[in-house]
Amino acid sequence: METTDAPIDGISLTDALMRLLRLKTTPVALQMFERVEDMQAVPRIRRPDGTIHTADQIVGQAARLGFTVGITADDLVGPQCSTVLGLAPRSEEWLRGEPMAGVWFATQEDSAAHQRAMHCVPHGRYRAMAVSPWNSGRLPTPDIVLVYANPAQMILLINGLQWSGYRKLEWGAVGESACADSWGRALATGEPSLALPCFPERRYGGVADDELLLALKPVDLAKAIAGVERLAANGLRYPIPPYGTQMDVRAGMSRSYGGRKV
Repeated sequence: METTDAPIDGISLTDALMRLLRLKTTPVALQMFERVEDMQAVPRIRRPDGTIHTADQIVGQAARLGFTVGITADDLVGPQCSTVLGLAPRSEEWLRGEPMAGVWFATQEDSAAHQRAMHCVPHGRYRAMAVSPWNSGRLPTPDIVLVYANPAQMILLINGLQWSGYRKLEWGAVGESACADSWGRALATGEPSLALPCFPERRYGGVADDELLLALKPVDLAKAIAGVERLAANGLRYPIPPYGTQMDVRAGMSRSYGGRKV
C-alpha cells in the first residue's frame, strides 16, 4: 500500500520501544506490493520456495526468527489468509465460509456472518506482501508495524498514543481469523488496530499466551513511543510495580495522578 509519510527510523524507534516496554518480541514491518518484482527486490528477502504457509507463520518468521519474508497468494494455504491481505477476492465461496461451519461456528449462517464481519484489504491492487523486523531497515517505508506485547505493556503503548490529540480507541473481535482485526483492519482503514490473537496465530504463528497484537502505521507508532517517553518521565513506567491491595493508597495516588515527577 502507498504511504505518504516520510521514512521513519525503525531502528532507533525499535530500540526506544524495547527500552521503554521491555518487549520480548521484535516489532514487525509489513508492506504490500503492487508488483511481485518489487517484493523480490527487498534486500535478503526469503521466499517459501514451494512450501505452503499461513500468513500467521510468515509474520511469525519475522517476529520470532528475525527473517525478512515475501509471499504471494500462491504461497498461502487457501483463500482465508490471502483474502485478508487483498491478494484474493472476497468470492461468494469465501463469503459462505463453509469449512468453518460445525468447526468454529454452529451453523452455516453463523459462519457466513463471520466472513462478512472481517476487515479485508480490497482485492485487485496488490500482488505480494513482505514482512521484516522493523529494526532491520529492509522495509524502510512499511504500510504498518505489528507490535506484540503483554496487556501491561500494551496499555502503556496505547496511553502513549493518547498522550496528545486524545481520542477514544475502539475495536472489535471477529474471533477466529483475528488477523482481520489487526493487520487486516489497519491496512484497510489506516487506523490503529488492537486484536486478541486467535488460535491459528498461536498454534502456527508462535504468538505467546500473554501477547496481544497492535497493528498501526509507522507515524502512529512513532507518536505512541514519544508519548510513552513522556509518561515514563512522569513516573508511569513498565514494569508497573504492584502497590498492594491493603496499603493506604494516598501516597501512591499522589505520584501517579498528582503531577509529581519521580
